[in-house]
Amino acid sequence: MATTRLLGPTAEPCTVDELKSYLRVTHDAEDALIANLIAAARAQVETTTRRVLLSQRWRLTLDQWPDERRILCRLGPLRAVLAARVFDHAGAAQELDVTGFVVDRAADRIVTPPALPQPGRACAGIELDCELGFGSAAADVPEPLRQAVRSLAAHWYDQRGVIAEGGATPLPAGLATLLGSARGLSL
Repeated sequence: MATTRLLGPTAEPCTVDELKSYLRVTHDAEDALIANLIAAARAQVETTTRRVLLSQRWRLTLDQWPDERRILCRLGPLRAVLAARVFDHAGAAQELDVTGFVVDRAADRIVTPPALPQPGRACAGIELDCELGFGSAAADVPEPLRQAVRSLAAHWYDQRGVIAEGGATPLPAGLATLLGSARGLSL
């Protein structure tokens, strides 16, 4: 299964003003840099944890429907199935009614309806457009993940001279602990 982001977040887990306060920066000269660091830190936290922090639209592409009718999403948290389509031999899309798809938010999986048309092409014959993320506002993101974004952005801000020269710097203390809080547990 392939995943493709269709629409990114409309906000970030923290504002430029919040990070400037965290950094104790009182001038506006580096606001654009700070905004870019926040976005990059969010992307890094999402990549590391496989958790989408703020509401985004993603496409899941499958070759065929799973026999057990359960599609485990590699990213989370899964919020909704927004659109579904199956492609025939000629590549024409047939839209499916999404009301039959059940989203299991606790397991980040989709349970499909019992009777679905089979794709006509062998590769990428099914597309599911989904909403992922904790919510649309920064306050919806769990605080440990918001702190991880702040910590990583602050680290990159403080170490930008070293990074520009090609030097490697260790990640901020406690970052692994903050990111570990987002991993799902197997019971």
